[in-house]
Amino acid sequence: MGGSPLARERLTLAFVIRMRWALIAGETVVVLAAMAGRLAAPYAACFVLIAVAATFNLALGLGGQGRRPAREWELMLQLAFNVLQMSALVFLTGGVVNPYCLMLIGPVSLAAATLSTRYALVLGGLTVTAVIALALWGEPLPWSDANGPHPALVYRLIMAAALLSGLTTVGGYAWRAAAEAARMELALSVTQTVLAREQRLSALGGLAAAAAHELGTPLATISVVAKEMVHAAPEGQIREDAELLVSQAERCREILTRLTEEPETDDAVHARMTLLQFANEAIEPHLDTPIRVEAVVTGPPGMRPPEIRRMPEVLHAMTSLVENAVDFARSEVLVSVRFDQAGVSVEVRDDGPGFSSEILGRLGQPYVTSRPSGEGSRSGHVGMGLGFFIAKTLLERTGAVMEFHNGRRGGAVIAARWLRADIEAPDLPDGFELGGFGSDDDDALQ
Repeated sequence: MGGSPLARERLTLAFVIRMRWALIAGETVVVLAAMAGRLAAPYAACFVLIAVAATFNLALGLGGQGRRPAREWELMLQLAFNVLQMSALVFLTGGVVNPYCLMLIGPVSLAAATLSTRYALVLGGLTVTAVIALALWGEPLPWSDANGPHPALVYRLIMAAALLSGLTTVGGYAWRAAAEAARMELALSVTQTVLAREQRLSALGGLAAAAAHELGTPLATISVVAKEMVHAAPEGQIREDAELLVSQAERCREILTRLTEEPETDDAVHARMTLLQFANEAIEPHLDTPIRVEAVVTGPPGMRPPEIRRMPEVLHAMTSLVENAVDFARSEVLVSVRFDQAGVSVEVRDDGPGFSSEILGRLGQPYVTSRPSGEGSRSGHVGMGLGFFIAKTLLERTGAVMEFHNGRRGGAVIAARWLRADIEAPDLPDGFELGGFGSDDDDALQ
């Protein structure tokens, strides 16, 4: 039992104060119910313990620090006070056989979910000590008959063992749940960061197109004026400066021309791509590896391949999946893009050892990986188990349905399928057309 090494969200003292008020209210109701039932309990001592907790809580609330996050040692001490106060109350009213002992599980569970290992173990050790003390020296149960039976020591030890088992089990569940929540939160944060970066990079294409369009007119004016200056200026420094202006203006024009000639920088075309372009961009970063990486686009005979929306998250995810396949492949990786009337699917297949049975059942969860280390990886990527999680998350956010399995002849197979409505680009205005469709036979890239 204990906290996760990952950062936990710290509780405020106000939460601890509210929790203790609820505890005090519950204790008061139980003691009053015992009085109504005429049980032979030391009520004066019980009310003193309740008053001590209420006074301490009131002083803590009036201190004005309730809204700040509690430090770990502060939270541990607050929970320790709860354990000691409840243990003292239970000690007077039956010891470990008092059903109210189950309330000791609350502080332990909260510590397991919010504190680091050291502080959680300290509180856990204090609670274990209290339970043993309640088993060995607790007062008899407050029967209506003052001479009622007192449970045997063996029975009380058995009750203590059962309570300690419950404390360990519930505390362990709380620790595990908090650890998984923290890991998932970190992984999702990394996913959001990756998506934001990819979107910023994608926006650069549109920015370049806008710059080329907006700068074209003033640059033409500068070029015309500079040429007139060359013709009108006498020989000397002024003429040389004017000629320099002309040459630099021509250079700027060439740069803008290259920008506008690239399809990914044209506003109308940048937002869409052919399936062939999509497959090419997914495998392009991995073409210089020893592994043969090939992509192919196929579909029903006579059906025109759809144009899809350019989505940075999809490109990033597919590139990451191809990278994963390259690291495990023996000799080749095949990326198959298929389309039909209903949807578009992408399959990444390698000829490596495939997914192990342990990994296959947990694929898509964060921090699950069998990727080789950075030195042994063909891509140079150090496996941390987040890449696959990020890729799966990004693809599913676009409406993709993911599948993972091993091929019949070996190797891992990762597939994603979209409905055409989720991925297909809207029709282009008249006069625009994307090239590069080709026939089925021409759609293979190496």
